Amino acid sequence: MAQPKSMYLRQVTVMLGLIVLCMVLLGAGFFSLTYRYQLQEIQSNLDRNAGLISNYASVAITEGSSLTDKDLVNYIQSVVLLTDTTVLVCTTDGTVVCAAGSNWNKELLSSGEVSVPEWAANQLLSGQAYSGMTTFDGIFNTRCYVTSERLSALALDPGSGELVAAGSPAGFLFVATDATAVVEFLESTFQLFLITAVVVLLITLIICSFTVQRMVEPLKSMCSFAHRFARGEVDVRITDDYKNRNDEIGELAAAFNAMADSLAQAEQKRSEFVANVSHELKTPMTTIAGFADGILDGTIPPEKERESLQVISSETRRLSRLVRRMLELSRLQSSERVAAQEQFDAKEILLRVLVSLETKITEKDLEVEAHLPDGPVMVWGDPDAVTQVCYNLLDNAVKFAAPRGLLTLKITAKGGKAYIAIGNQGETIPPEQLAHIFDRFHKADSSRSTHKDGVGLGLYIVKTLLNTYKEDITVTSENGFTEFTFTLSEV
Repeated sequence: MAQPKSMYLRQVTVMLGLIVLCMVLLGAGFFSLTYRYQLQEIQSNLDRNAGLISNYASVAITEGSSLTDKDLVNYIQSVVLLTDTTVLVCTTDGTVVCAAGSNWNKELLSSGEVSVPEWAANQLLSGQAYSGMTTFDGIFNTRCYVTSERLSALALDPGSGELVAAGSPAGFLFVATDATAVVEFLESTFQLFLITAVVVLLITLIICSFTVQRMVEPLKSMCSFAHRFARGEVDVRITDDYKNRNDEIGELAAAFNAMADSLAQAEQKRSEFVANVSHELKTPMTTIAGFADGILDGTIPPEKERESLQVISSETRRLSRLVRRMLELSRLQSSERVAAQEQFDAKEILLRVLVSLETKITEKDLEVEAHLPDGPVMVWGDPDAVTQVCYNLLDNAVKFAAPRGLLTLKITAKGGKAYIAIGNQGETIPPEQLAHIFDRFHKADSSRSTHKDGVGLGLYIVKTLLNTYKEDITVTSENGFTEFTFTLSEV
């Protein structure tokens, strides 16, 4: 099994990697720009100095002076003193005839005839200028930045009237400056940059470690809570240290606690459901078994056997109703259920259900009071589902109405909704019972005595059906009058 990757290490590595990448790119860009700027400054100064010497030498050559003329040499010495450069003057074959400055190898020049590298002379002979970093094969004591000029006689250009180079060059001029200072500056800057980068990385590592640890630690704690919850510790909750944070961690902690509360409630309802089902099944089965055993062993006299069989039959039908209601509830809660939508007359369905319960209403001598519109009440929904809702509510109203009491039906329209109310006169339902009246297996008479033939699922089914169509149902019970009101969307 592969070991899980540490989120802490992954986040710290990514953040440090980004910092290193930024430092490398920043350093490369900074040093590149600095180096180019330094070279441009050096080249600009050297080109200016080379131009001054070249112009003076060209005038001297035009007047018939040689490359070793004393005035030319003195002029070159003056420029060298003012600009701190090194100057070499050589013939076209590369032989050095004049050297001025402090950075050339005096021992090499004093030992005899010295020439600049052949490649440099050839490049100038071909008409191309030379510039770059070199020691000229040891002529310079250090690496220098060198630029060059061709020395030629001048002649008047007939077209422009200006003096221009004429004929073959008489020699070459090389002006150099020591590049050691530039290199040392770049090295010092690089060392400073490197030290700064290391310090920044250490500070970043400390901050990242602290920040990522604060982010990961709550997740580890939540993971521990989740594992404990999965092992059955349904009462475990994330502490307020994480829940009160005003960030995503706090939202996650609150969501976890909400999920835990929901699952705990679901588990409690499941346990209650199992207990209720067991109770509902146990009571009639115990009654059936008791009367059947009494008939078989002779405990019940023959003249009471028929009465006992009637009790067994009644309890059997009660079991059948319970199973039928549970199957019906299972179908309602199935994810495959599709809510049909069509137009129908809610008033017609309510009256049809009322007629179907006429026998029960007559047996209890109930007075029916209807407040219904004259015309049809067209609504959207499933006619079969609404029929079941009306039947369950009317059946309950008749069942719990006081003998010779009042049964009321009412339909009103308001805000695009049809409000259908069914009420009866009877015992007032206590306020603490109203909050649970739509729960599964809940009965207003908590003793669950057998004289009531309900199984405690009728109102739960009613609410489930209405919720399927995004409709609502409410109940009120005051002064011996109880009324259920549900909504349907008008056409």
